[in-house]
Amino acid sequence: MENEILLSEELISNKIYFIRNQKVMFDSDLASLYGIETRILKQAVKRNISRFPEDFMFELTKTEYDSSRSQFVILKNGRGSNLKYLPSVFTEHGVLMLSSVLNSDKAIQTNIQIMRIFTKVRQMLLDTTEIKIDILQIQKKLENHDKNIELVFSYLDELTDKKENEIDRVKIGYKK
Repeated sequence: MENEILLSEELISNKIYFIRNQKVMFDSDLASLYGIETRILKQAVKRNISRFPEDFMFELTKTEYDSSRSQFVILKNGRGSNLKYLPSVFTEHGVLMLSSVLNSDKAIQTNIQIMRIFTKVRQMLLDTTEIKIDILQIQKKLENHDKNIELVFSYLDELTDKKENEIDRVKIGYKK
C-alpha cells in the first residue's frame, strides 16, 4: 500500500452535505478527490446508469443548488452560476457504487477512505442521538424530583400549620 494516497478526514468530511435528509457528496467534489474531471465521472455514471437508482444518486433541483451555493463561502457571485447541467449528488451507497464504475487504484483507495468517513459520521450521529436520549431521561427524572420535592415541602407546610393551630388540651390525670 505504498501508493495509497491519504486524504485528510477533514477534507473529506467537509465535502459531505445534508440534502433531502441524506448525507451526500457532490459529483465535482468526488471527481476532484478521485483526481479526474467531473465530466469523466459523469460519463462513467451515464454508461452505468442502471447501477445508480434515485436512492444512490440524484440531480439537484435549481432551488437545492442555489441553496447549497450559499454554503460555498469561497464562491464569488456570478462564478459557477452558468452551469450547463445541475450537479448530481451521491449518497453513501452511490459513492460505494462508484468504486465499481471507476477502476483506478486512486479511486479505490479514495472510496475506502470516504466509506470510513461516512461510517464515522454515522457513528457520531448515533452517539449524539444516544446522548440526547440520555439527557431527556435525566430531564424527566429531574422534573419528577422537582415535583416530589415540592410535594414534600407542601406536606411539611401543612404539618407546620397544623402544629401552630393546635389548641392546648386540658391534661387529665394526677396533678402534682
